[in-house]
Amino acid sequence: MQLYNTLSAKEREALIEEAGLERLTISFYQYARIGNPSIFRNHLFIHWNELDVLGRIYVAHEGINAQLSVPAVNFNAFKAHLDSITFLENVRLNIAIEQDNKSFLKLKVKVREKIVADGLNDDSFDVTNKGIHVDAVKFNELIEDSDTILVDMRNHYESEIGHFKNAITPDVDTFRDSLDIIEKDLADHKEDKKLVMYCTGGIRCEKASAYYKHKGFKNVYQLEGGIIEYTRQVKNLKLENKFLGKNFVFDHRRGERITDDIIANCHQCGSPCDNHVNCANEACHLLFIQCDSCAEAMNNCCSVECKEIHELPFEEQKKLRKGKVVSNKIFKKGRSEVLKYKK
Repeated sequence: MQLYNTLSAKEREALIEEAGLERLTISFYQYARIGNPSIFRNHLFIHWNELDVLGRIYVAHEGINAQLSVPAVNFNAFKAHLDSITFLENVRLNIAIEQDNKSFLKLKVKVREKIVADGLNDDSFDVTNKGIHVDAVKFNELIEDSDTILVDMRNHYESEIGHFKNAITPDVDTFRDSLDIIEKDLADHKEDKKLVMYCTGGIRCEKASAYYKHKGFKNVYQLEGGIIEYTRQVKNLKLENKFLGKNFVFDHRRGERITDDIIANCHQCGSPCDNHVNCANEACHLLFIQCDSCAEAMNNCCSVECKEIHELPFEEQKKLRKGKVVSNKIFKKGRSEVLKYKK
């Protein structure tokens, strides 16, 4: 019985091209009590592998956080399987604004301590006492209110390429970093202001809203379904779109175009650009913004040093990496001095 991915990304990519089937990129989450995450993890892998589901799924005692792609022809079967699981029946599915058949190239279902690394002690507050969920219509009304403070609960590299007008965008590397910073900065407005939060798909705001209510904020709201669902509602209801730029996503697409506004700059030359890339040097993989001109000039690398290493024969590159701790995490959150125009 297969319980783990056995194909490389390149092998899977070739199979996707050969199949020629349209795939849907989907994300969802659900907080729930899962007694044995390992057994649940294996159950998901067995069923989803048969449906050719690919993606990155985290399972914990507190619930599930899933980002995946599924062949469109298998969507109904996938949805039926979700509905067969009590706490996932009719769970909201955020379907990507821009589809890409290669958004994910492996099926990875992992057991974690938490489905989002928030650093919080959940026993210290009521995680079910969440903020008020609002749709796109109400959200637009709230953020025009002078008594509203709008906060982006995402990280710096996400908000840099796209955010809502007039939002506070904390300069943080992780979600857990933002929680105490926001509370401290807004301490004087716990009772007199409306705290409105948003993130990519809503999961970070679920826990954050309960945390801030525990910390004394009286009027807490969160955007239901995050930026993804907001964009869908704006389009369907023909509302004013108050988001600017791109929505950063954690798959091979790295971003969904929401509006034509380009609010970021190439980190190497400063020209308008909002395309995230990873440094081509296998020993680096720094995530940064790079325009086409700099990509050509720097051979898709973040620095001259990385360019020189990347242009060496592959075996020489391997020798240089030998014995060193190398991070191969695709979304390494680097803040490098080599990036002259990094905000």
